[in-house]
Amino acid sequence: MQFGWSAPFIPILQGPDSPVKITDEDIDWLESIYMIGGLAGLPLTIYMVDRIGRQKTVLFASSSSFTAWILIGVANHVNYLYIARFLTGLAADVAFVAGPMYVAEIADQKIRGFLAGVIFLMMLAGFLILYGVAPYVPFYACSIIGGIIVGIQLVGVPFMPDSPYYLLTKGKHEKAKKHLQWLRGREDVDKELEAIAIAVERQKSERGRPQDLFISKSNRKAVIVMTVLNTAQHFSGMAVILMNLHSILIAAGSVTISSNVAGILFSAIMLLAATVSVFGIDHIGRRILLAVSSFLTGFALLAVAIFFTLQKRGLVGPESAWIPIVAILVYAAVFKCGLGIIPIVMTAELFPTKVKAMGMALADLIFLLTGLASIQLYQNLVRIYGLDVPFYIFAAFTLITAVFSIVYVPETKGKTLEEIQYILKGEQPPAAKKEGTYVTDDVVESPQ
Repeated sequence: MQFGWSAPFIPILQGPDSPVKITDEDIDWLESIYMIGGLAGLPLTIYMVDRIGRQKTVLFASSSSFTAWILIGVANHVNYLYIARFLTGLAADVAFVAGPMYVAEIADQKIRGFLAGVIFLMMLAGFLILYGVAPYVPFYACSIIGGIIVGIQLVGVPFMPDSPYYLLTKGKHEKAKKHLQWLRGREDVDKELEAIAIAVERQKSERGRPQDLFISKSNRKAVIVMTVLNTAQHFSGMAVILMNLHSILIAAGSVTISSNVAGILFSAIMLLAATVSVFGIDHIGRRILLAVSSFLTGFALLAVAIFFTLQKRGLVGPESAWIPIVAILVYAAVFKCGLGIIPIVMTAELFPTKVKAMGMALADLIFLLTGLASIQLYQNLVRIYGLDVPFYIFAAFTLITAVFSIVYVPETKGKTLEEIQYILKGEQPPAAKKEGTYVTDDVVESPQ
């Protein structure tokens, strides 16, 4: 809800009945400060996920988000909104690292992709709530809804089991066993727990320095994959469209469908597409979904760019405004089928445990920096050249990503975390799972 907050609320804040008076400069900052808050949260993320655990880190993020909703609800000056946007950027940064890490460590590999994808389904449900409610209710109403949702999380998370991996790193063997039994729904978890314990002990002796992200061949490839995919998410227009959807559709000049209705359709289609993707991710595979999604997303963005070029030259009128609306709705469907969901799933899969916090923090840093860069690029190019130029850039980058996905991205479907490390090294993985034996984590050096 906070990620897409500016899309419906900026037009409201610009209106004559705005509860908070804002300027054009405020609009730019209200979008950018969300990403700046995320950047400020990176040191906290690196420290907290390994120091206090994944579960408690999520709880901290929920508290920050709850505070932000209160500030938005009572805001009578733009400074309240600035502080709230900063806090929610920080909260999202922490949650989108700790959440996927937690899920990857508690899940069986057969459903790991599905469970990690559920995080994004909740995000898309937030967009749908926001776009469907915000234009039709008082300014403070969405804060009440957001506060209730986060309040439920604050009450529920303390009762969740913690990651057995994290508990074993802290020497809490009995607690790790108890939590693993709860997660697996059975008493007999000794073999799996022993495999996790061996992996944890091995990793304690291995180096976990920042430079190890680049020294190791497997880590280096993981960094390259995540750099390109996280950059591609934003340079396919994700943050720009989610934060400026209503303004873009108003600029298209549609008289057949309002920007508010189109926003509801956009978020509903994204949620439906992501749901289909989540159920198919462990069957179809990450790489093929990523490549197909990137190709189709690029063509949808290209259609939007061409329309605004023709509009700028006076070659199309309001009767053709359905073209960018349809293209953006197609974008919602094809983007969330792969490019909009696969990177967050793969981030938690590619890095070995000893450098996972640093690797995911680096991926998140790239995600935030490129998000901020895409927003600034869009805002400046629109003022100078019009809406078409940034969409041409987004289309080109997305099509390049499709080729990269086919050529370079490894397939992690159905692979254990250990097998994935062998694949990243370019080596043949050993049997992932033998009768009565669990191989549940990664290695830094191969047996050779």
